[in-house]
Amino acid sequence: MPRLHVVIASTRPGRTGPAVADWFTGIAEKHGGFDVHVVDLAEVGLPLLDEPHHPAERNYTHQHTKDWSASVDAADAFVFVAPEYNYGINAALKNAIDYLYFEWQYKPVGIVSYGNTSAGLRAAQMTKQVVTTLKMMPVTESVGDPLHRHPHRRGRHLPGHRGHGRGRRRDARRDRPVRRGAAPAARARSLTRPP
Repeated sequence: MPRLHVVIASTRPGRTGPAVADWFTGIAEKHGGFDVHVVDLAEVGLPLLDEPHHPAERNYTHQHTKDWSASVDAADAFVFVAPEYNYGINAALKNAIDYLYFEWQYKPVGIVSYGNTSAGLRAAQMTKQVVTTLKMMPVTESVGDPLHRHPHRRGRHLPGHRGHGRGRRRDARRDRPVRRGAAPAARARSLTRPP
C-alpha cells in the first residue's frame, strides 16, 4: 500500500495546523488507499538549512538531515497542510523542502491550505512553483480553509461548519491528493533512486 505523509507545515505556538491535519487525515484514512502518516515539522525540528553541501549531492553531515531524508524518502505521496503567511509560503515548509532534492522527485503532492481572506490559496500557488522545480507532481486543485468562517475549539477542527463538506464536488477535491499519481510516482521513483 502506498505511504502518504500528511505534513503539518506550521511550527508556531498556538497554530491551527494540527486541527486541520486531523480533519484531512480522517478523510485520507477513510479513503483506504494509503498507509497514512502524519509528519509534524514542529516535531521534526529542522534548524534553518545548515548543511554545507548542496542537497543534490546527498552528502548529509547532520543527523537531523539524515532523519528527514529517510522520512521523505519513505513516502510515496504527500499532502502539505500549510498556512499562508503574508501572501506566501511559510518559512518552516520552505526550509524543510530546501533541505532535500532527490527524495522529493516524482512524488505527487496535494496542498490543504488555510488562512484568513484567501484560505491560503496564494501560499498554495507559491508552493506549487517550488515543488515543480524539484520534479514533484502537484495536484492541480487545492483545498483551502478560510479560517474566518470556521470556529476552532480546543484544537479540534469542526468540519460541519459552513464551507466544509459542501457535497460531492468538495469531497472529490479533497480526495484528489489521495487518488492521483501514487502508482506512477512509485514507478518513477524506483527509476531515479540511487543504488
